[in-house]
Amino acid sequence: MADTNKQFEQVIDLCRDVFIKKMKDYGTAWRVLRPSSLTDQIFIKAQRIRSIETKKEQKVEEGIAPEFIGIINYSIMALIQLELGAEQEIEMDEKQVLEYYNKYADEALELMKRKNHDYDEAWRSMRISSFTDLILMKLYRTKQIEDNKGKTLVSEGIDANYFDMINYAVFALIKLELEN
Repeated sequence: MADTNKQFEQVIDLCRDVFIKKMKDYGTAWRVLRPSSLTDQIFIKAQRIRSIETKKEQKVEEGIAPEFIGIINYSIMALIQLELGAEQEIEMDEKQVLEYYNKYADEALELMKRKNHDYDEAWRSMRISSFTDLILMKLYRTKQIEDNKGKTLVSEGIDANYFDMINYAVFALIKLELEN
Protein backbone atom coordinates (compact mmCIF):
# COMPACT_ATOMS: atom_id res chain seq x y z
CA MET A 1 0.00 0.00 0.00
CA ALA A 2 1.17 3.47 -0.83
CA ASP A 3 2.40 5.77 1.90
CA THR A 4 -0.28 8.44 2.03
CA ASN A 5 1.74 10.70 4.31
CA LYS A 6 4.69 10.68 1.91
CA GLN A 7 2.43 11.25 -1.10
CA PHE A 8 0.72 14.13 0.73
CA GLU A 9 4.09 15.74 1.48
CA GLN A 10 5.18 15.34 -2.16
CA VAL A 11 2.02 17.09 -3.38
CA ILE A 12 2.50 19.91 -0.85
CA ASP A 13 6.15 20.25 -1.96
CA LEU A 14 4.94 20.69 -5.56
CA CYS A 15 2.30 23.24 -4.49
CA ARG A 16 4.80 25.14 -2.34
CA ASP A 17 7.21 25.29 -5.27
CA VAL A 18 4.50 26.83 -7.48
CA PHE A 19 3.56 29.21 -4.64
CA ILE A 20 7.18 30.35 -4.21
CA LYS A 21 7.65 30.91 -7.95
CA LYS A 22 4.45 32.95 -8.16
CA MET A 23 5.52 34.93 -5.10
CA LYS A 24 8.76 35.79 -6.91
CA ASP A 25 6.71 36.93 -9.94
CA TYR A 26 3.92 38.79 -8.11
CA GLY A 27 5.12 39.37 -4.57
CA THR A 28 2.39 39.07 -1.96
CA ALA A 29 -0.25 41.04 -3.84
CA TRP A 30 -2.78 38.37 -2.76
CA ARG A 31 -2.60 39.89 0.74
CA VAL A 32 -5.09 42.53 -0.43
CA LEU A 33 -7.76 39.83 -0.91
CA ARG A 34 -10.36 39.21 1.76
CA PRO A 35 -11.07 35.55 2.59
CA SER A 36 -14.38 35.79 0.68
CA SER A 37 -12.47 36.84 -2.46
CA LEU A 38 -10.15 33.87 -2.01
CA THR A 39 -13.20 31.63 -1.62
CA ASP A 40 -14.39 32.94 -4.98
CA GLN A 41 -10.97 32.27 -6.55
CA ILE A 42 -11.13 28.68 -5.29
CA PHE A 43 -14.68 28.44 -6.66
CA ILE A 44 -13.46 29.48 -10.11
CA LYS A 45 -10.80 26.75 -10.03
CA ALA A 46 -13.23 24.05 -8.85
CA GLN A 47 -15.88 25.11 -11.35
CA ARG A 48 -13.38 24.86 -14.21
CA ILE A 49 -12.41 21.35 -13.10
CA ARG A 50 -16.07 20.32 -12.99
CA SER A 51 -16.71 21.88 -16.39
CA ILE A 52 -13.82 19.93 -17.94
CA GLU A 53 -14.94 16.71 -16.23
CA THR A 54 -18.51 17.20 -17.45
CA LYS A 55 -17.82 18.39 -21.00
CA LYS A 56 -14.92 15.96 -21.49
CA GLU A 57 -13.07 18.68 -23.38
CA GLN A 58 -11.27 21.89 -22.68
CA LYS A 59 -10.36 24.90 -24.79
CA VAL A 60 -7.56 26.18 -22.56
CA GLU A 61 -4.43 24.03 -22.66
CA GLU A 62 -3.86 23.92 -18.91
CA GLY A 63 -5.29 20.70 -17.43
CA ILE A 64 -6.98 20.09 -14.11
CA ALA A 65 -3.86 19.33 -12.04
CA PRO A 66 -2.81 23.02 -11.97
CA GLU A 67 -6.34 23.90 -10.86
CA PHE A 68 -6.11 21.50 -7.90
CA ILE A 69 -2.72 23.06 -7.07
CA GLY A 70 -4.41 26.45 -7.18
CA ILE A 71 -7.15 25.23 -4.82
CA ILE A 72 -4.50 24.14 -2.32
CA ASN A 73 -2.52 27.37 -2.57
CA TYR A 74 -5.55 29.66 -2.45
CA SER A 75 -6.89 27.71 0.54
CA ILE A 76 -3.61 28.23 2.37
CA MET A 77 -3.67 31.93 1.44
CA ALA A 78 -7.22 32.14 2.81
CA LEU A 79 -6.14 30.54 6.09
CA ILE A 80 -3.32 33.07 6.33
CA GLN A 81 -5.77 35.89 5.64
CA LEU A 82 -8.18 34.57 8.28
CA GLU A 83 -5.34 34.80 10.79
CA LEU A 84 -3.74 38.08 9.70
CA GLY A 85 -6.63 39.93 8.07
CA ALA A 86 -6.63 41.60 4.67
CA GLU A 87 -6.13 45.09 6.12
CA GLN A 88 -2.59 44.41 7.21
CA GLU A 89 0.50 45.38 5.27
CA ILE A 90 0.35 43.83 1.81
CA GLU A 91 4.05 43.19 1.32
CA MET A 92 5.40 40.40 3.47
CA ASP A 93 8.84 38.89 3.77
CA GLU A 94 9.13 35.64 1.81
CA LYS A 95 10.48 33.77 4.82
CA GLN A 96 7.56 34.89 6.97
CA VAL A 97 5.02 33.92 4.30
CA LEU A 98 6.60 30.49 3.99
CA GLU A 99 6.42 30.02 7.75
CA TYR A 100 2.66 30.62 7.54
CA TYR A 101 2.40 28.41 4.45
CA ASN A 102 4.20 25.56 6.20
CA LYS A 103 2.16 26.01 9.37
CA TYR A 104 -1.12 25.52 7.51
CA ALA A 105 0.24 22.75 5.26
CA ASP A 106 1.39 20.91 8.41
CA GLU A 107 -2.02 21.40 10.04
CA ALA A 108 -3.69 20.00 6.91
CA LEU A 109 -1.36 16.99 7.01
CA GLU A 110 -2.16 16.33 10.67
CA LEU A 111 -5.89 16.59 9.97
CA MET A 112 -5.52 14.21 7.04
CA LYS A 113 -3.66 11.70 9.23
CA ARG A 114 -6.43 11.73 11.85
CA LYS A 115 -9.22 11.44 9.32
CA ASN A 116 -7.37 8.89 7.20
CA HIS A 117 -6.95 6.74 10.29
CA ASP A 118 -10.67 6.85 11.06
CA TYR A 119 -11.84 6.48 7.45
CA ASP A 120 -9.24 3.81 6.64
CA GLU A 121 -8.01 5.26 3.33
CA ALA A 122 -11.55 5.32 1.87
CA TRP A 123 -10.49 8.19 -0.39
CA ARG A 124 -8.45 5.77 -2.48
CA SER A 125 -11.69 4.20 -3.75
CA MET A 126 -13.20 7.54 -4.68
CA ARG A 127 -13.33 9.14 -8.10
CA ILE A 128 -11.54 12.41 -8.81
CA SER A 129 -14.90 13.87 -9.82
CA SER A 130 -16.15 13.18 -6.27
CA PHE A 131 -13.31 15.28 -4.87
CA THR A 132 -14.34 18.06 -7.24
CA ASP A 133 -17.94 17.84 -6.05
CA LEU A 134 -16.90 17.76 -2.39
CA ILE A 135 -14.73 20.83 -2.89
CA LEU A 136 -17.64 22.63 -4.55
CA MET A 137 -19.93 21.63 -1.67
CA LYS A 138 -17.37 22.97 0.83
CA LEU A 139 -17.22 26.20 -1.18
CA TYR A 140 -20.99 26.65 -1.05
CA ARG A 141 -20.88 25.98 2.69
CA THR A 142 -18.06 28.48 3.11
CA LYS A 143 -19.95 31.12 1.12
CA GLN A 144 -22.99 30.58 3.33
CA ILE A 145 -20.93 30.94 6.50
CA GLU A 146 -19.30 34.07 5.06
CA ASP A 147 -22.74 35.46 4.23
CA ASN A 148 -23.71 34.72 7.85
CA LYS A 149 -20.68 36.77 8.98
CA GLY A 150 -18.87 33.66 10.22
CA LYS A 151 -21.64 32.52 12.54
CA THR A 152 -22.67 28.87 12.65
CA LEU A 153 -25.07 27.03 14.92
CA VAL A 154 -23.56 23.55 14.92
CA SER A 155 -21.11 23.48 12.03
CA GLU A 156 -17.37 23.87 11.87
CA GLY A 157 -16.08 27.26 10.84
CA ILE A 158 -14.68 28.58 7.61
CA ASP A 159 -11.16 27.38 8.40
CA ALA A 160 -12.29 23.74 8.65
CA ASN A 161 -13.75 23.98 5.16
CA TYR A 162 -10.49 25.35 3.76
CA PHE A 163 -8.57 22.49 5.38
CA ASP A 164 -10.97 19.94 3.89
CA MET A 165 -10.57 21.54 0.45
CA ILE A 166 -6.80 21.26 0.78
CA ASN A 167 -7.04 17.59 1.65
CA TYR A 168 -9.54 16.76 -1.11
CA ALA A 169 -7.34 18.54 -3.67
CA VAL A 170 -4.26 16.66 -2.40
CA PHE A 171 -6.12 13.36 -2.77
CA ALA A 172 -7.16 14.32 -6.31
CA LEU A 173 -3.56 15.14 -7.25
CA ILE A 174 -2.32 11.86 -5.78
CA LYS A 175 -4.94 9.97 -7.79
CA LEU A 176 -4.13 11.94 -10.96
CA GLU A 177 -0.48 10.95 -10.55
CA LEU A 178 -1.39 7.30 -9.95
CA GLU A 179 -3.62 7.21 -13.04
CA ASN A 180 -0.90 8.60 -15.32
